[in-house]
Amino acid sequence: MLPIAVGLICWGAAAVGVIAQYAFDVEPCILCTYQRIAYGIAGAIALASLFSKYRALFLGGCTAVLVIGAAIAFYHVGVEHHWWASVTSCGGAPTTGMSLNDVLSQLNVKQPKACDEVDWTLFGVSMATYNVGVFLALAALMLFETRRGAAS
Repeated sequence: MLPIAVGLICWGAAAVGVIAQYAFDVEPCILCTYQRIAYGIAGAIALASLFSKYRALFLGGCTAVLVIGAAIAFYHVGVEHHWWASVTSCGGAPTTGMSLNDVLSQLNVKQPKACDEVDWTLFGVSMATYNVGVFLALAALMLFETRRGAAS
């Protein structure tokens, strides 16, 4: 039952991001999108583990994806708090090497959301920060399930 719960929680977390985007105009940055992808993949792997004879391999893979998701979320928190700069193209156009025509053509192009902009918080905590905890908690559950399955 644990893989079902983890799969549904992962897909629910990704759905919360989509609902926030389309119902409440909380625009995601590229790092937010990467976190949604990690939730989607982890959810699919968790549910696929129920139908595979290689269950332990699927559970371990799900755990790895959740840990990667936690790392992306933690990196995003660092960008939000300006602990480090983002290496992704999180908003802003290049400021050097552009002609006047290039600058004028960029005026009509919607720029991607900057990854250090926090649009929504709950109790002063951003979605990326909550995602670190959710990813790590789910990874711990899947690791437990993987070890429990290997022991039996």
